[in-house]
Amino acid sequence: MFAAGCRELQAGSLCSPERDSCARVPSAEAWPFMKSFLAVLLSLATSVLAQTPLEKHPFTFEDMMKLKRVGAPVPSPDGKWVVFDCEDVDLAANKKTSHLWITPASGGESRRLNPTPNHEERPRFSPDGKRLIWTSKATDPTQIWMCDFDPGTGALIGKPHQVTNISTGADGEIWSPDGKNIVFVSAVYPDCKDDACNKQRDEELKKSKVKAKIFSRLFYRHWNAFTEFKRSHLFVIPADATVEAGVSPAPSPESQPASTSGGPLQKSSNEPRDLTPGDHDVPPFSLGGQDMYAISPDGQEVAYTSNIDEVEATSTNNEIFVVPIAVESAVPSGKNPDALRTAHATAPKKISTSPGADTTPLYSPDGKYIAWRSQARAGFEADRWRLLVQDRQSGKTRDLTEAFDRSVGSFTWSPNSAGIVFAVEDRGDARIAVAIPHDDKVVIIPPLNNIPGYTFDHAGHADDLVFAKRDGVHFLFYTKASIVAPSEIWRHNVGNDELAIGDPPPRPEQVTHMNDALLSQIDMQPLESFTFKGANNEDAQGFMVKPPEFDANKKYPLKFLIHGGPQGAWGNSWSYRWNAELFAATGNYVVVMINFHGSTGYGQKFTDSISGDWGGKPYVDVMKGLDYVEKTYPFIDKNREAALGASYGGYMANWLLGHTNRFKCIVSHDGTFNAESAYGTTEEIWFMNWEFGGPPWKKRDVYRKWSPHEYAQNFKMPTLVVHGQNDYRLDVSQGFDLFTTLQVLRVPSKMLYFPDEGHWVLKPQNSQLWYKTVNDWVDHWCKN
Repeated sequence: MFAAGCRELQAGSLCSPERDSCARVPSAEAWPFMKSFLAVLLSLATSVLAQTPLEKHPFTFEDMMKLKRVGAPVPSPDGKWVVFDCEDVDLAANKKTSHLWITPASGGESRRLNPTPNHEERPRFSPDGKRLIWTSKATDPTQIWMCDFDPGTGALIGKPHQVTNISTGADGEIWSPDGKNIVFVSAVYPDCKDDACNKQRDEELKKSKVKAKIFSRLFYRHWNAFTEFKRSHLFVIPADATVEAGVSPAPSPESQPASTSGGPLQKSSNEPRDLTPGDHDVPPFSLGGQDMYAISPDGQEVAYTSNIDEVEATSTNNEIFVVPIAVESAVPSGKNPDALRTAHATAPKKISTSPGADTTPLYSPDGKYIAWRSQARAGFEADRWRLLVQDRQSGKTRDLTEAFDRSVGSFTWSPNSAGIVFAVEDRGDARIAVAIPHDDKVVIIPPLNNIPGYTFDHAGHADDLVFAKRDGVHFLFYTKASIVAPSEIWRHNVGNDELAIGDPPPRPEQVTHMNDALLSQIDMQPLESFTFKGANNEDAQGFMVKPPEFDANKKYPLKFLIHGGPQGAWGNSWSYRWNAELFAATGNYVVVMINFHGSTGYGQKFTDSISGDWGGKPYVDVMKGLDYVEKTYPFIDKNREAALGASYGGYMANWLLGHTNRFKCIVSHDGTFNAESAYGTTEEIWFMNWEFGGPPWKKRDVYRKWSPHEYAQNFKMPTLVVHGQNDYRLDVSQGFDLFTTLQVLRVPSKMLYFPDEGHWVLKPQNSQLWYKTVNDWVDHWCKN
């Protein structure tokens, strides 16, 4: 629950193969790719960003809001261009707007692709590279738009036109590899038979003066909204479909080449068809990441993720299904093939078997295999993500990462289908690794921590992996962020299957430079790693960020950050919500972060160790980590220390209240205060069942043992409580309960309440108030 909702989603880890099978040479077909990719990993390990000495200033909140938020790379099929969405923040207007950008794949100047004021995101090239689709808020709700694209100039041709006009909105669009269809997601009422029914239902709900709601099952609300018992479904529409609607503001005909489509666009009689009718979400709720559905290379089949268990609120059992995409397969005999809602003539086929979660199916380019991520244990959202591959002809499924004690993050197939490249989280970094299937063996090429000369500063957070081919050479594109910079797009020359291991590996190249100019003016501080003996005398890792113009001869107050999850981790990645650089620069603090027992990136045993022990080993790690930095770093003023945490970090802040008085003050954001009442007010019940061993009426002793409210008689440290009204992961009543308790006990306390935020504070001006209130509170107790 908290793992999915509180941590910045990070992918994977590293592999240190111990078995013979991990070191054996694969087939001749796979070996050139493995050699090339080993060179990629070697060069990643030796790349360092050059810094130009300039007059710099400490990082400010206003600086952070000026940064452009770069999305995933979308290379053109010819490998010449990369399109991406990029979000701008208008602090004065209190809004975020995403625009489409394009840049040469080899690097160069990035430019706006479609100069419109509308919010546009998720661009996708047609397989031939001559058309581009994206989602746009030119209409309400969001719809899919399309425009011709000139691969020679990297420009849109003519004016974009609207592809969908479904009343429930369209998002998550993907092309079929044959270029004939577009599949997208829309949330509909499962009992409605057509779009008119959905539209009428939505309008009645909006216009009704009665706002009461009636529930007959769980998941009546999820994350930050009431579901209204709508269901996400996959729809398919012909790629040549258009609607008669206003065009998206775009370059005038005078400023762009004329359309080569051969004449005015005609309204198509084809309407979206529902590929996944029924009372189940396709795909299930997600906070982002890789698509949970895909289309086969021949364009004939869709693989998707869905949970069909009777009580979804207690189940993590997402499964992988496949269904034909063709009209004749998806529409019952005798029915109108253009009907918006249809039942299947061919029922979806379930191809996964794990009792845990299965998700993000992806076909190999040659169409022979389908891969997905899978968890083995039912009800445990933080179980190790394995990489499974199924032979589509035989149905045989293999676990490619059986001997790999880290979780697989986002992944992509190599262009020759010989390997799978994936992001992995390890000890604070998210790096890149590759699995090479060969008969019944798998080779895991060792990532960066096994390469001589690797240092911590060379890594970062890699994600959004995708290949493209240009002039016979394969390039891997990905986003990379670090503690000192948000995501930019990078690429790596993987070669043409002829690169030998002994060849000097080319360096990874930064493709976009959207924030270089601004960051060159800011005095960012490096992330420093340290290791200490934590609970059970086992190694635990921590990180430190020092303030600008740091002087080791001075004394500095401490901001001690505690991560959420609880199965999450701090590391060399970027955050807009809990930014360590900003915390350090605001008021000149040393920032320390501990990856306690339960954190990800240290092996599954370490991650598992927090369940049923929330205030045990993690608390020991936190306190021993504090002991270590006080003893090791004399510049930390042990008399001016504050502890701050959100979600599980908020829980630990509340736990600290009842078990120590070492901190001058506490900041508790959206944390559990009463574990028993939290069970009845959260939405993802599986989380509480796993972490506490069952419901409160069966595990009363466990809930009370680890519930912070049971130790309220010990509360003395001044505390700032933060909570959002729309937080349905940890209900706002938890924050009110804590604040009331503190006030009755006459403990100095304050509450920051957001009536329009959920578990995360996302609106720009709310974020500004959040940072100011939190930092002012810490300053009041640690500096005044």
